[in-house]
Amino acid sequence: MSATGSAAGVASGYDRRRELQAFDDTKAGVKGLVDAGVTAIPSIFHHPPESLEDTTTSPPSCTDGAFAIPVVDLSADARREDVVAQVRHAAGTVGFFHVVNHGVPEGLMAGMLAGARRFNEGPAEAKRALYSRDQARKVRFGSNFDLFQSAAANWRDTLFCDLAPDPPLPEELPEVLRNVIMEYGDAVMKLGLRVSELLSESLGLSSGHLREMGCMESLHAVCQYYPPCPEPHLTFGIKSHTDPAFFTVLLQDGSTGGLQVLVDRGGGHRRTWVDVPPLPGSLTVNIGDLLQLVSNDRFRSVEHRVPAIKSKDPARVSVASFFNTDLKRSTRLYGPITDGRRPPLYRSVTAQEFMAHFNSVGLDRCPLDYYRLERHTLRPAV
Repeated sequence: MSATGSAAGVASGYDRRRELQAFDDTKAGVKGLVDAGVTAIPSIFHHPPESLEDTTTSPPSCTDGAFAIPVVDLSADARREDVVAQVRHAAGTVGFFHVVNHGVPEGLMAGMLAGARRFNEGPAEAKRALYSRDQARKVRFGSNFDLFQSAAANWRDTLFCDLAPDPPLPEELPEVLRNVIMEYGDAVMKLGLRVSELLSESLGLSSGHLREMGCMESLHAVCQYYPPCPEPHLTFGIKSHTDPAFFTVLLQDGSTGGLQVLVDRGGGHRRTWVDVPPLPGSLTVNIGDLLQLVSNDRFRSVEHRVPAIKSKDPARVSVASFFNTDLKRSTRLYGPITDGRRPPLYRSVTAQEFMAHFNSVGLDRCPLDYYRLERHTLRPAV
């Protein structure tokens, strides 16, 4: 594959599958292209121009009053009913909220981000040794899990780590992360359990309801690396999507923002993208598709994205921790928890079936809509 890519990717005779395979065969990811000195991105990364129109202007920040993403204080002296009310409002509207005084040490968060950066900016041989598309591997490196399913690839690389219920052996982990990732996973699991209790109470259920449903059995950490892009106006760091699991705890690089969330503008289908800059010391929680399903739309799994990083800016690093049921063992059917005011909006599904569907279609489609009983209520297109 050419190091400079091709602006004529749609020319007669272009073999997209061959270019995808050539990129995958390098086992070097997007960072490998950057290290090779590309000045034009390969055509497999070109997104439709209409999807990129609003990425060249600065959207409002979530700190603006009209688009504020709530900040939830989890300190011991916070009134429980106030915290539950804040979580209920955030989960039912924007689908995102920051948490502070969450109990995860700042040094541990910084160490996790530093380790993820060192891995991605370290020797290419260490990354190639872990490069795989075998989702049964507990630790693997890759670029674009849906590379061969999506219409356009994203400008990012990913280190996947399954941390629970079957953690990897120390020797399976990259050396630069070996001493931090399991400790970080333990701390995030404790936080996740607290969040699940608040979400359960927000639905009017006992605090242990979601945990007892098995929603917290699995923890999957994903270290995302977004290198600078020579043509950021042609691609995304990650395109608009929703998270398929129950909920996510996100650790953002404090020096480099990039996360954007699609929020309502006062009802109807009027929506706008807003920046979600890192809040020092915080972690960000967002609702996933399976939690929207079991909450029967009382909670919202909201679209979010990351524009490509400009070539003059530093690479962006983030760590997303996804909470789910035990996908290897659980056969439980998950369906809507009804409140007596509306009928079920989704058919029941196992988490394995739901995730298998997500993996088959990639980020181009929202898997949640496939399970709706009322197809006329599908989400409006972006």
